[in-house]
Amino acid sequence: MSAYKSVNPATGETLQEFAEATDAEINQAVTAAHEAFASWRNEPVENRTKVITRVAELYRERADELAKLIALEMGKPLVQAKGEVTLSANIYEYYATQGPGFMADEQIDAAGGGTAVIRTEPVGAILGIMPWNFPYYQVARFAGPNLMLGNTVLLKHANNCGRSALAMEEIFRDAGVPAGAYINVFATNDQAADIIADPRIQGVSLTGSERAGSAVAEVAGRNLKKYVLELGGSDPFIVLDTEDLDATVKAAVAGRMNNAGQACNAAKRFIVMEDLYEEFVEKFTAGAAAMKPGDPLDPETRFGPLSSQAAADGLLEQIQDAVDKGATLRTGGHHVDGPGAYVEPTVLTDVTPEMRAFSEELFGPAAVIYKVSSEDEAVDLANNSPFGLGASVFTADEDKALEVADRLESGMVWINGRASTQPDLPFGGVKRSGVGRELGRFGMDEFVNKKLIRIPAKK
Repeated sequence: MSAYKSVNPATGETLQEFAEATDAEINQAVTAAHEAFASWRNEPVENRTKVITRVAELYRERADELAKLIALEMGKPLVQAKGEVTLSANIYEYYATQGPGFMADEQIDAAGGGTAVIRTEPVGAILGIMPWNFPYYQVARFAGPNLMLGNTVLLKHANNCGRSALAMEEIFRDAGVPAGAYINVFATNDQAADIIADPRIQGVSLTGSERAGSAVAEVAGRNLKKYVLELGGSDPFIVLDTEDLDATVKAAVAGRMNNAGQACNAAKRFIVMEDLYEEFVEKFTAGAAAMKPGDPLDPETRFGPLSSQAAADGLLEQIQDAVDKGATLRTGGHHVDGPGAYVEPTVLTDVTPEMRAFSEELFGPAAVIYKVSSEDEAVDLANNSPFGLGASVFTADEDKALEVADRLESGMVWINGRASTQPDLPFGGVKRSGVGRELGRFGMDEFVNKKLIRIPAKK
């Protein structure tokens, strides 16, 4: 039985199964990507710009179809799914328009005279291993800059995203990307390891779990391959003070519950000063409890199921562990009655270090709220995590917010706003949240050869 299976998490219905690639098919795909690199890299930049611009246009033209696909495959509410399609189109458009500038030669004022130029060149075929929580957006972050550079792309998507993976491959074909320059492969984990080790592959980008990241880094390191890893997060949302608690709580609830809490950069740990704590907990709990689960295909639904029953069961085990060890369950903590992988919006307080919820990522609609008595305590608690992806700081004093931001061990900090993403802002973290950056100009500087071309001064 194939591991690639699309299952509607709202109903448990199997939608479609996909045959895993044979070893021969994997070799053919690697060969095609390797051979296509020679021509794609030499395609004039203006031609690659036209093709990637057309990719963006096709995403917008097929937005309804694409949104429905992921609503069915991983349970994202339709309105959020359409937003993801739009964001993905914007990313491709961004690299089509800004990419040529990012690739321009950089002149260096070399000591000793003469000239020195840094030329940005593509390196070859790159493997992308992408997750299910943002099926289009995660691929856009990887494929957009690499295709614009002239690299070629092999994509191993999540096992439950076969339909959306094929829909993306079709868009690239229809936009004019050569067949070998973007290839979807239904590869097993062992085959993915073989692809990374293949000398024709020049790097690998993974977005996923710590376990998957460690496995990929081990294979890549053993074979001297460049890798980018975007892994988990347990982002702190620090409330030092606020002139509008209702607005702050609204941002907090949205930051935790969007996409049913299944986002690596979602706010997960809420760290609140003691003078605001009780009111914050009351309002946050009310806001979470008011969220009603619904059919992802209903345009009115804002809160859908988790991606699978296994994901729901795993989250509930983490919640129960906390409750069993003394945490206070303010709301939620159970399966929603009826079919589907729905979990009630959950709020935990009084979480302590011996509980899994203290140090593990809660990948679903579960929030942990902590009380602190000082700014130093807030920063220490925020940094007491194996993760370091993003963070939010709320205070009316912007100078104080900037000071706190400097002390936080994270790759990204938002001040008086919840975490978000846009094409021109770099995305990535530190510690166990990963290695490397995506988006912005940094997204085009990962899988490149920064070639020095030097002409010494004449003597």
